[in-house]
Amino acid sequence: MYTIERAGRWRVNLSEEVAYKSFVPSALPPNPPIALDNETVELLVRAHKQLALLENIAVRIPNINLFVSIYVRKEALMSSQIEGMQATLEDIFDPMIDENINRNVADVINYIKATEFAIGGLKELPLCNRLIKETHAVLMKNVRGQEKNPGTFCHSKNWIGGVGSTLKNARYVPPAPADMIVAMSDLEKYINADDNLDVLVRAALIHYQFETIHPFLDGNGRVGRLLIILFLMEKAVLSTPTLYISYFLKKNRIEYYDRMTEVRNKGNYEQWVKFFLQAVYESTTDAILTIGRLTALHNKNRNTIAEFGRGSETAVRLLAYLESNPIIKIQKTTIALGATFKTVSDAVKRLCDAKILVQTAGKRRNRIFTYEAYLDILREGT
Repeated sequence: MYTIERAGRWRVNLSEEVAYKSFVPSALPPNPPIALDNETVELLVRAHKQLALLENIAVRIPNINLFVSIYVRKEALMSSQIEGMQATLEDIFDPMIDENINRNVADVINYIKATEFAIGGLKELPLCNRLIKETHAVLMKNVRGQEKNPGTFCHSKNWIGGVGSTLKNARYVPPAPADMIVAMSDLEKYINADDNLDVLVRAALIHYQFETIHPFLDGNGRVGRLLIILFLMEKAVLSTPTLYISYFLKKNRIEYYDRMTEVRNKGNYEQWVKFFLQAVYESTTDAILTIGRLTALHNKNRNTIAEFGRGSETAVRLLAYLESNPIIKIQKTTIALGATFKTVSDAVKRLCDAKILVQTAGKRRNRIFTYEAYLDILREGT
């Protein structure tokens, strides 16, 4: 039987009417050690096999940076949706996003910026508390929650619960500030220490531990999910952020939270590790299928454009632009491609005639065109 002491203990803070309990997590790795039964080993093998296949596919894609750009945006969207933000894929690709941006879209855009910042930061720093805090500052800049000390571990009481909940009736109360600082220091040491546990098991433990510590006043879930990708990249399991695990976690949101609660309540890390490995396996499998479908669509449309003859060069450039900007306005596309309005307009018309592009809104110079088949593939799960 597992005991709660394996995962941590509850500390009573203050006294009498203002007394409340906060969780104090035990340092990683768990004691007694994680038990890998046959089911866990099988899940590990499957997850690693799919990750290796994804890596093999990713390094052979000529335009891998394009796929990474798209995947980061989709992961950002779904990770933000888990937190209840109401944004869509169309919002993220809106060609007029600078003019139409709203709070929900701004949150997703900041997640994209935070991901790019953190991955760049790994070239200069180990995965440490400094990088985590700096990434959080990018995530929360100029959006809701910016008043909650971006880039700083919280110095005040923090709790998780519904609207109107208090420290006494909250669903979960993370470590008090003093305990949180110790816990984050311990987590930083574990992230950078040698461990005999499989790297995916370690990733599961690190994500759970960060979510349990909950060091920021806002944005913990998004930073915690990004931490998974950063850890796997630092350990060379992934070379690019092509794994969007939030797709699985969004589909299984209630179970996601319940299984982490099970660790805190009963010390049962093993059931959480199994859930996490299944998340990695399904997310990787989905990534492989998506890359295959996007590649097939690209090849099909390149072959169609090759039959255009005169003017196909601009159409090829336009297709490449569409694969990072699947919703376009001609005026903005003209600037991006460095071509005349008529040249781009003619190319757009030819792609519409070939059923590659669809006009979805506007008239004359304000028309909006969508690469619908491309968006249909990306839209799954969002």
